Amino acid sequence: MGRPQAEIRELTVPLEPGPYLNDDFAPVPASQRKWGKWDIAALWVGMAVCIPTYMLASSLIQGGMNWWQAILTVALGNTIVLVPMVLVAHAGTRYGVPFPVLARAAFGMQGANIPSLMRGAVACGWFGIQTWIGGAAIHSLMSAGFGWWAALPVLDLGAFGSMGLGAWLGFFIFWLINMAIIWRGIDSIRFLENIGAPFLILLGLGLLGWAWYEAGGLGPMLAAPDKFQTTGDFFAFFIPALTGMVGYWATLSLNIPDFTRYARSQKDQRWGQAIGLNTTMPLYAFIGVAVTSATVVIFGEEIWDPVALLARFKSVPVVILSMLGLAVATITTNLAANVVAPANAFANLSPRRISFRTGGMITGVVGILMMPWKLVADPSGYIFTWLIGYSALLGPIAGILVCDYFVLRRMELSLPDLYGKGRYWYSGGYNWRALLALLLGILPNIPGFLGTIGAAPAHPFWMAVYTYAWFVGFVLSFGIYWLFALAFPDPGAAEDRRAA
Repeated sequence: MGRPQAEIRELTVPLEPGPYLNDDFAPVPASQRKWGKWDIAALWVGMAVCIPTYMLASSLIQGGMNWWQAILTVALGNTIVLVPMVLVAHAGTRYGVPFPVLARAAFGMQGANIPSLMRGAVACGWFGIQTWIGGAAIHSLMSAGFGWWAALPVLDLGAFGSMGLGAWLGFFIFWLINMAIIWRGIDSIRFLENIGAPFLILLGLGLLGWAWYEAGGLGPMLAAPDKFQTTGDFFAFFIPALTGMVGYWATLSLNIPDFTRYARSQKDQRWGQAIGLNTTMPLYAFIGVAVTSATVVIFGEEIWDPVALLARFKSVPVVILSMLGLAVATITTNLAANVVAPANAFANLSPRRISFRTGGMITGVVGILMMPWKLVADPSGYIFTWLIGYSALLGPIAGILVCDYFVLRRMELSLPDLYGKGRYWYSGGYNWRALLALLLGILPNIPGFLGTIGAAPAHPFWMAVYTYAWFVGFVLSFGIYWLFALAFPDPGAAEDRRAA
């Protein structure tokens, strides 16, 4: 089946070897773009059906929402973030390039390292979080099956923390499994997503069925009202919670070209994302909400961590099967959502010296150093510090990419120039317009972030601004970058527009 020229672009001349090119970064030819809408949907199922998604919804319940308020917040956040997701994905599908290469058009050949590393740093944190969760599942599994494992002593690692030796060993074992799969490359990730997605849905539904039975039906599970005294109290929590929901996938809204470069068409990437994200995420969020609500009826307390919940099961076979399922769920999400972006970001620093595999190994090490067990120590920090905090960095990048690709260049790029000193080189390799717009988009959120973590006092105005962190950054950087382009025209953008 043929592809319209306007939809898929390919190189007409071979690329010259250079410092900005390696096999992982080269444009994917049309003959190798094999991902249809169901492949992309399965990718999203594998990424959305995971423990952080469950914990995301659970944290809203613990924060005071009732079940429908929590689901509505998650669904609305996903609907909002799907817009930049599909827009940024367009360039990946049209030109077959990954995120760091796309960023060269807006930020410059050298400047692209800045947004790539910012995105990569966040992904390293998520990689660590997911690996810690997977390690906790292994620890619970081994403790259920072997008494000697459960009796392992506490190991104090100083600044890193003090926990049982079994918890540290589970983390390390799960880390090694992830590293082994990374070494096999992108095809192994696609394979895992396709076989894991249906199983993960069944696992979640099984947990929901257990909660329904133990709690005596959906009525008791979902009967609890919200805990807000006034409408003002609700919105004081709802606004930052919504920003956190957007921030949850603000990561993938940047590096989604890393995956859609393998899509067969724009229709496949659009429908695949809409089907996979906006159905699976609310479903699994509902499971998290319903089961967390049920724990109040069953155990007399809210248990927002499913690993801790499953560890309370009395049946050893159930615990073992559940923990195996959680481990599989965590691996599929970790590899797709949290490895590809930082691996490509590190590789972009020196494409000729750092491959995707090497970048993945670096990601694994950095993920440990970020001490993920502290990032998810409590639900309040999970939303207000981690999710909103990094959304303040990623929102401005998304605003600049969307403005540059759709408004300034009208979806027209020069593939050869993305890999050499052509129209995207700029002065010294940096586009000052994009970098200054990025900085100005981040600055208004810094006081609120410092106030949130207790590092410095912040005026209530700046604290209120911080609750809209992703939105503030996106709009500001989009507008400022556009104004800079009007006041100081970019010859490269003008050349792209003429080719459109």
